Amino acid sequence: MSESARQRKRQTPKSGATIRMVAKEAGVSTATVSRVLTQSGTVKPELEERVRRAIEALGYEPNAAARGLSNGSLRNIGIIMPDMTNPYFFHVVDQVTRGASEDGYRVLMASSYGNPDQELATALELRPQVDGLILLSSRIGASGLRELARAKTPTVLVNRVEQGVDLPVAAVDHMAATMQLCGHLFSLGHRKVVYLSGSTLSWQDQERWKGMLMARHMGLETVRVESEGTIESAYEAMDRALGFKPTAIVAFNDLAAVGALSRLQDLGISVPDQMSLTGFDDIPLSRHIQPHLTTVHSPTRELGDLAWNLMSQSLAGEANLEVRYALAELILRDSTGPAARSVASIQ
Repeated sequence: MSESARQRKRQTPKSGATIRMVAKEAGVSTATVSRVLTQSGTVKPELEERVRRAIEALGYEPNAAARGLSNGSLRNIGIIMPDMTNPYFFHVVDQVTRGASEDGYRVLMASSYGNPDQELATALELRPQVDGLILLSSRIGASGLRELARAKTPTVLVNRVEQGVDLPVAAVDHMAATMQLCGHLFSLGHRKVVYLSGSTLSWQDQERWKGMLMARHMGLETVRVESEGTIESAYEAMDRALGFKPTAIVAFNDLAAVGALSRLQDLGISVPDQMSLTGFDDIPLSRHIQPHLTTVHSPTRELGDLAWNLMSQSLAGEANLEVRYALAELILRDSTGPAARSVASIQ
């Protein structure tokens, strides 16, 4: 085969070429390919050249949505969340979707699985296909958020407050709500409480732990036990938690509280007679387990409305960079009671 024939063959578009195929061919990340395609961010000249050679070799063409970026509104909004299976995120997304639909936008959803690098790569990959991005409980580092803030695509953060990042934010005051929850336990005579944490990458977890630390000023001894905010991780963490001999467990969220309750029941520890237990978020499940769960109602509907209002303003070129807070509410049910005289622990 002649050299000219080989060149023509290399330039023949290959059906189904994707951005991941381009990244593999060029030996770079999909985020780097996205930056080259959208001409956003800083890419070293040699890397950009490798990407462009890979694009040519594979015959890759951005989809119609990406090509439409410069032609006006695509009527798409991207939403990225750490866990699609968590009911909390579902309710926020549902409310955002309602607002978007009323304004003539479609919603594209993606999960980062709690991985900061994957979340940033997904954001960069989605950006050419959408008019705006909404990041729920973002784990992206501050430098990555600043990169998104510098881009033309409007981006809104939900439940993530980061200093020095010029992005609109809708959030819940988790710290104040956690202190209110601790005040309730203190009034019941509890003096030693274990906090079953969420992911250390979660801003909500950081804020709730701050509330637990502040509760020490009222005389409540608080201990942190690492977990991941899931049913299984909380179940597995309970043995360590009980080793501190608390009279109450404050779980990062309602799912973690379900896992904690399951382990307590396995051990024959009665809730709330021997151990009080609380959650956070007030997902529907919290009203239907036995005992009904004392928790904090996180206003997901209001949060979704705030997020869409901020996005609407940003799409209109009127971004509001003030943090917009939704108020949480303590919900008292059956899983908390007076501190037990004898502290439950593993035998």
